[in-house]
Amino acid sequence: MKIDTSSTLAAYQANKTPSISKTSDDAKLKEQTDAFEAILLKFMLDTSLNLENPLYPKQPGSDIYQGMYKDTLASHLSGGFGYSQALFDWLKEQQKG
Repeated sequence: MKIDTSSTLAAYQANKTPSISKTSDDAKLKEQTDAFEAILLKFMLDTSLNLENPLYPKQPGSDIYQGMYKDTLASHLSGGFGYSQALFDWLKEQQKG
């Protein structure tokens, strides 16, 4: 007696590759490009926002507080400068070709 396993193998192959919708892929890609733009903005903010004042001595923990402030500011500003959208569009073009 011979058992036909071709239909079982086809079903296994179909279930092995996950089916992810394009919209969720695009949303994840946009989230990552926004995060990359936030990193770029953080570098710019580190350079431009020199919050040291020679009249007041540096307080303990001020570097940590200023770093957290710049991180939060960069994450809120990301997505609006155009770097993220340009990178998103470029990556989508690369994905097509």
